[in-house]
Amino acid sequence: MRSALIDRRDFIRAAGVAFLTGLAPEAAFALTRADAVFATGVRKTDRSFALALMAEDGAFIAEIALPDRIHGLAVSPADGRAVAFARRPGTFAVAFDPAGAIAPSIFHTPENRHFYGHGAFSPDGLLLYASENDFDARRGVVGLYDARNGFARIGEFPTYGVGPHDLTVTPDGRFLIAANGGIETHPDFGRTKLNPDHMQPSLALIDAATGTLVEKHDLPPELSQLSTRHLALGGNGRIWFACQFEGPRNETPPLVGRFAPGEALSFAALPEDVTIGLGNYVGAIACNSRDGLIGLSSPKGEGMVVRLDEATGRFVSSERLANAAGIAPAAHGFAVGTYDGLFGGRRHDLAFDQHIIRLADRPA
Repeated sequence: MRSALIDRRDFIRAAGVAFLTGLAPEAAFALTRADAVFATGVRKTDRSFALALMAEDGAFIAEIALPDRIHGLAVSPADGRAVAFARRPGTFAVAFDPAGAIAPSIFHTPENRHFYGHGAFSPDGLLLYASENDFDARRGVVGLYDARNGFARIGEFPTYGVGPHDLTVTPDGRFLIAANGGIETHPDFGRTKLNPDHMQPSLALIDAATGTLVEKHDLPPELSQLSTRHLALGGNGRIWFACQFEGPRNETPPLVGRFAPGEALSFAALPEDVTIGLGNYVGAIACNSRDGLIGLSSPKGEGMVVRLDEATGRFVSSERLANAAGIAPAAHGFAVGTYDGLFGGRRHDLAFDQHIIRLADRPA
């Protein structure tokens, strides 16, 4: 199976002359020197939204205009195409070629569904899976989209829970993993959480071929207000999950854990001051298997970036970073964007959004 990351040389080759000559000189220079290329949503000073391509050192490369705010992104392991999903309860997604060889296109959910902001490609790049809300039936679904045919929606599977947020697929393509946050919403009420006192968070392992439930891990009753939100796949086959607590502010529940097929959930023990510093909220999670690290970010509380040991789940380090938003694996450690314009150590006159994906690497 081809890696989801293409190297920078391939990225530039695929981009072609038209894309490269269309870049400003400083952006073209940044691309040729970039250790990695990332994509993330941004809000500009005129309050319009765009998708930005960034170099690892924080240099701006290019942007794609968006009709509204996006949330998560997915990249195809097969050909490098990517999709950005609207923020809940949005109904649009933007498919784009980071190299600029194909014009961006927009597709939508059916009228009785909306995106939850996340999705993933099958390893062969033929299907796109998206977390969606069947809001009239109060259940989560996985929308199936044909990536070969303009992302036409061709079916759906249940997520076996309420309020699915992040969604991913195992590297062998056998299983979908849905983080059912347990929070009921309806577009008539915007982003209002309708069931804070009777949430049912869970993690579901779903057969990617048939949609049948393989395993479901319900959080215990004492953690019923711990919304399972974001996922990261570890290099050792572990599935990491990060949570956001909807309960009393004076409680400090575990916020991150892991499991594997056939294995029970286990939570990582964070120092209490770190949990408090995170504001009981992990906004994004990423895995850097090269360095053996799991990264967490949160704009809440004190604003913080946290690192865990991937093999053991033990706490490694943390640092305060106001408005910390998206996080993605970098050449060493993690690339982090902030809501007040910081990326890779450079400040920009815009706001980076909650998620980042890594698109391309410098060849070794």
